[in-house]
Amino acid sequence: ESNVYLIPGLVAFILVVTAVVSASLSLVREKELGTMEQLVASPLGAVDIVVGKTVPYMVLSIVVAGFVFGASVGIFGIEIAGSVPLLIATTLLFLIACLGLGIMISTISDTQQVAFLISTLSTLLPSFLLSGFVFPIENMPPVVRAFTYLVPARYYLSALRAVILRGSGAGAFWQELVALGVFTIVMLTVSVVALRRVRHSI
Repeated sequence: ESNVYLIPGLVAFILVVTAVVSASLSLVREKELGTMEQLVASPLGAVDIVVGKTVPYMVLSIVVAGFVFGASVGIFGIEIAGSVPLLIATTLLFLIACLGLGIMISTISDTQQVAFLISTLSTLLPSFLLSGFVFPIENMPPVVRAFTYLVPARYYLSALRAVILRGSGAGAFWQELVALGVFTIVMLTVSVVALRRVRHSI
């Protein structure tokens, strides 16, 4: 019986770590290889570079998501009570938000070790402890509960359980979708601004 509660949390946990850590190593690798100067000196704009660096990891994350959901249904017997297209759309929005965070970390880091450390610390423990995966958010102290609003896995996990377990429509968790959308816009905007600063400094 615990599978029904734990598997959605594991899905969110695996996807956030995979997407953020993989994306966080993208641009910083260019810095270490010495090709960042060539990249920013190219005719491509900052938005083009961010999108170009995000798309490959988006494809990778989609493959991982498909494998994780397939294992959830095929191995653990989880039944999706709600709309599968809605589940896919919500997952894509969550992955874009995570990739935005990863790209942002990559733009502000100087080495892959630093990027890996920041991405791990910003996803591993928060997603495990502050998303509602292990501990119910409503039982947390107010100060700790305030930090959960900064964790994208919190919103995705809430939406995931609503679709998979309760069969709810988007109207039941529209606030989570809006929060993920805002998080995505903020992360990608910070990434573009940081990359433009790197271009001006070279």
